[in-house]
Amino acid sequence: MSIAKILWVDDEIDSLKSQILFLETKGYEIQTMTNGFDAVEFVKDHIIDVVLLDETMPGITGLQTLQQIKAIHNNLPVVLITKNEAENLMDEAIGSQISDYLIKPVNPNQVWLSLKKIIDNKRLVAEKTTSAYQQEFSSLFMALNDNPDYLKWMDIYKKLVYWELEIQKSDSPEMQEVFAAQKQEANTEFFKYISKNYASWVAPNSVASPIMSHTLLPFKVFPHIEKGTPLFFVLIDNLRYDQWKTIQPIFAESFRIMEDETFYSILPTATQYARNAIFAGMLPVEIEKKFPTQWKNDEEEGGKNLHEEAFLKAQLMRLGKSDVKFSYTKITNHFDGQKLVDNIHNLMQNDLNVIVYNFVDMLSHARTEMEVLKELAGDETSYRSLTASWFEHSPLHQALKKIAEKNIQLIVATDHGSTRVKTPAKVIGDKQTTANLRYKHGRNLDYEPKDVLAFRDPKLAGLPVPNVNSTFIFAKGDTFLCYPNNYNHFVNYYKNTFQHGGISLEEMIVPIIRMSSK
Repeated sequence: MSIAKILWVDDEIDSLKSQILFLETKGYEIQTMTNGFDAVEFVKDHIIDVVLLDETMPGITGLQTLQQIKAIHNNLPVVLITKNEAENLMDEAIGSQISDYLIKPVNPNQVWLSLKKIIDNKRLVAEKTTSAYQQEFSSLFMALNDNPDYLKWMDIYKKLVYWELEIQKSDSPEMQEVFAAQKQEANTEFFKYISKNYASWVAPNSVASPIMSHTLLPFKVFPHIEKGTPLFFVLIDNLRYDQWKTIQPIFAESFRIMEDETFYSILPTATQYARNAIFAGMLPVEIEKKFPTQWKNDEEEGGKNLHEEAFLKAQLMRLGKSDVKFSYTKITNHFDGQKLVDNIHNLMQNDLNVIVYNFVDMLSHARTEMEVLKELAGDETSYRSLTASWFEHSPLHQALKKIAEKNIQLIVATDHGSTRVKTPAKVIGDKQTTANLRYKHGRNLDYEPKDVLAFRDPKLAGLPVPNVNSTFIFAKGDTFLCYPNNYNHFVNYYKNTFQHGGISLEEMIVPIIRMSSK
């Protein structure tokens, strides 16, 4: 490991010789300066790992020196050393992005610990994370092999997301490789579990099923409607649980998180099925029967999610909640988002406000189609980062901040997740076969049975029968379904893109979060 280079700036540097000697015995290389002017010039021409900076010096002060150093190297860590404990000084120093501050008189161990925290932090985090994950690895392995039920699967997936985010911080390629293999194994087992149990979950009068798309509102949203306390239900389309955990800290600045839970998206894990099921409170086969003119199958012309507000109204009526005053707002572009920001206060008079935000879904589709977004979101880490950046600067965030201090409740959920596809599988079908990469339905489908879960009778999956002899197939894990025509072109085009519609932990186990104003 290379020797860390420290610049110590203090007008009484001669009195610090014993401390400098102590740090040198710990393996640091120390360069000293007695004033801010020389320090700024030195930083311009030399590579430094950390600056130790006295706050009170003749010439320019420590804070002025700090500002000039940051103008040259914004990411250079600076530790401010001061006699002054005044709060306004601390606020100004922290606002200027110091990495740490120490109060005089300082002893050598204090300085050493501060340097260790700054310089060795990443390495220490990686070592600790590696050790903790090694211990957790075996318990996750045992959980996978212990015939988990649907509750246990939600717990397993939450733990996998936790470790994925921890391992991301440690930046260890070896550990990421081990984790990726374990996650792939978990998805293989999850596919087997869903293949065995899904039909019984969606069977009429099922009693042993998890909360799913069509039962989400009655169990997780409607019970929290209170007269006098507006409830905002925000459905962010195509939001995975790991993406939620990435934007959670931004929500936590304004809201108190009461429940952080998950539920199961129905199959296909695609907007027109899962989201219609949420708002209708029915499986797609029931929606088609009850609303034959509004329901559209894949191959039919027209928008597939145009009647969510009507479905929601009908569900409230059916459940005896016709007195609930509600609004429904769908955001599909930035202009609509700005209208929401301007109008959010007018929604405070309603009992329930539903906001459907389509941006993440648009992002994932654009990410498939646009080369720039392929570069920006080439893996899960960058996809999460892009989601966080979008949300932080989105009209949705602005709108929610405007009402954060009001007496409200907020529930954030999604309709389905997505998965990064890597493994192509051939499917042959006629011209009526659907184009989706993670699920297909059609007549006379020819496929490899090990790659998919197939329902020859779609009604057993709670789905309409678009044509006589229609079969639905759902891809497992990271598989994507391609036709033999132009096979290699499509494999290369879609490989490593984020898709939805099939069976994976990322697509099916999705967030439902309840918050209140602080």
